[in-house]
Amino acid sequence: MMRLRTILAATDLSAVARHAAMRAALMATGSKARLSLQHVVSVGAIDSLRQLFSGAQSEVQSRLMDEVRDDLHRLAAELAARHGVAPDLHLSVGPVLAEIASHADAIDADMLVLGARGAGFMRELLIGSTTERVLRKTHRPLLVVKQMAHEPYRRVLVPVDFSARAVAALQLARAVAPQADIVILHAFEVPFEGRLRLAGVNDQALTSMRASAKRDALVRMGELVAEAGLSEAPVRRLVLHGDASSQILEQEQEQDCDLIVIGKRGLGLVEEMLLGSVTKHVLAQSAGDILVADRAATP
Repeated sequence: MMRLRTILAATDLSAVARHAAMRAALMATGSKARLSLQHVVSVGAIDSLRQLFSGAQSEVQSRLMDEVRDDLHRLAAELAARHGVAPDLHLSVGPVLAEIASHADAIDADMLVLGARGAGFMRELLIGSTTERVLRKTHRPLLVVKQMAHEPYRRVLVPVDFSARAVAALQLARAVAPQADIVILHAFEVPFEGRLRLAGVNDQALTSMRASAKRDALVRMGELVAEAGLSEAPVRRLVLHGDASSQILEQEQEQDCDLIVIGKRGLGLVEEMLLGSVTKHVLAQSAGDILVADRAATP
């Protein structure tokens, strides 16, 4: 079974980013993984300080770094007290996204953990075009935390499209939440259904096409579960007709899931569309945490 070895929690030290650090610590404890806690002081903020305090910029910058370092140590102490994990601390100055990527590479992080909302760069990271740039460029799973971590994940929703990455997504879900129930969802639509209806294909024929597509999906889902090694685990399989984004968000509520594991790539020509629509929509609208999977953890 896959397991997490190294988790990187990047924090801007805001309240919601603290939730993400707590979740990272909880996962690190459960998987016996190394936890690295990172804060980046934006080079833009330092430049602004230099303009405001041109006469004493060195002193002000030093005082700022001391305060940030103290805050980071206090957060680390809280993680240790609550979850029994002592994180490595990494404080740097520079372009935030580049610094996170560089540190993730340096420690070969199996997962990045970020808060869904925060101050400064975290807010920008998860809204609009910056989100897409990060998701397109990183090959590491990215966990976006929206809720305070009170307990390990209980039920995980994994939407699948039967691409090659679906097995990795399921195995990653099990690595992140080894004790959780897993709900596998495949949402489908009959290709060109609207055009077929306009061409005169009747409802009975369309219903038959949907039934055939569902039977095929259930067979493929069984093969997927076996390939991912989840045959003996608590797994619920759902094959539903309808729009993928809507079905994912609806089943998150219906199945009472506290985590969604979703791939950022799909099949062939639709992969960019999936990143631009389904994944982005679910990131914005989900109630619980989202794990965007690309590269899976090492066995």
